[in-house]
Amino acid sequence: MSTETTPRGTVAAGYEPVREEFAAVAAAEGGDYAAQLVAHVGGQRVVDLWVGPDFTGSTLTGVFSSTKGAAHLVVALLVQDGVLELDQKVSHYWPEFAAEGKQDITLRDLLAHRAGVIGADAGFALEELADDRVIAERLAGQRPYWRPGTAFGYHALVIGALTGEVVRRATGQTLHEVFETRIRAPYDLDFYLGLPEEHESRFRTTLPMLPTPEQQAQLEAAAYGPDSLPGIAFNRNHPEAVELSELPNHRIVRAKGPASVGGVASARGLAGMYAAAISEVDGRAPLLKPDTAAAFAQLHSVGYDIVARAHKAFGLGFSATVDTYPVLGQGSFGHSGAAGSQAFADPRSGLAYGYTRRRFAFPGGAAPENARLIRAVHAAAVAQASSGALR
Repeated sequence: MSTETTPRGTVAAGYEPVREEFAAVAAAEGGDYAAQLVAHVGGQRVVDLWVGPDFTGSTLTGVFSSTKGAAHLVVALLVQDGVLELDQKVSHYWPEFAAEGKQDITLRDLLAHRAGVIGADAGFALEELADDRVIAERLAGQRPYWRPGTAFGYHALVIGALTGEVVRRATGQTLHEVFETRIRAPYDLDFYLGLPEEHESRFRTTLPMLPTPEQQAQLEAAAYGPDSLPGIAFNRNHPEAVELSELPNHRIVRAKGPASVGGVASARGLAGMYAAAISEVDGRAPLLKPDTAAAFAQLHSVGYDIVARAHKAFGLGFSATVDTYPVLGQGSFGHSGAAGSQAFADPRSGLAYGYTRRRFAFPGGAAPENARLIRAVHAAAVAQASSGALR
């Protein structure tokens, strides 16, 4: 095995099989594979590994929709504080949102991807897509693409702007400001909604997918029209639409950090955030009380997603990760990202997981290797708990 495909970093005693599994993934992926894998159990970091050329444990990448986990941890905290109410109408906080038949949509509906406000008829230019305030202003007057509550569909590029506007109206602060003061800064997390210029040297651009001919044929067969529901949700209906894989490679997106897709992080930042959400970390109590975590992890939308055109399972703002990875405990919650990242918390085992990779993985979304890496981490955590070795 070459040095470029040999994982670097550390694992706690008992987690050696995770290193071996990560090494096997790296060997299978080849020489340009660059990725990070971090896990915490009970608030303690037990896995901190990375691999690949020009990659370290502190390298930052665009994490796409894994950003939604940060955005909706903010919402969960505000619900826990009593500042927001899940069954309150969005228009109570944001009166302009009531236009075009949206007056009865609740915050719960919005978080569960049931509002039908997946994009704008004319789409968004890059500068608009990078700015959550602009997205929110445009969508306040947008008619839903289905009757709210009758179906669900992934609000891929706009959900963070919509929930973020509710946060701003209710608190007078942006979602980004609340994330910075209550989550990122106190825990010194390498997870940014708006990447400061001084950290740009640690950022690595996202590399495009390199599908095999067979995979390319699958992608072409699954292609959707620009004015279809998926086309609108992924902004293909704009005449100068930017490729999804390119979004974090634009400085304006990194600088503004749109809360649906614009986060920049390392796996340490991803896993550290979820560890703080459910575990005591450095003497601090968990950010979320068990009842709050359970409420946001509870299944709200499960079945056929009319945007993704596939089976999906959502809690409130988070994906129900146990639906994808059955080895996890019921009540697990997190979010994947288009290039292949995955991050979640499993309150039953105390596991917090973060994974990033530089090159887009086929077919997009959580990279397939997450399944084997999660099994390895979870098995080690369960074995440690059974032996009483981890306290």
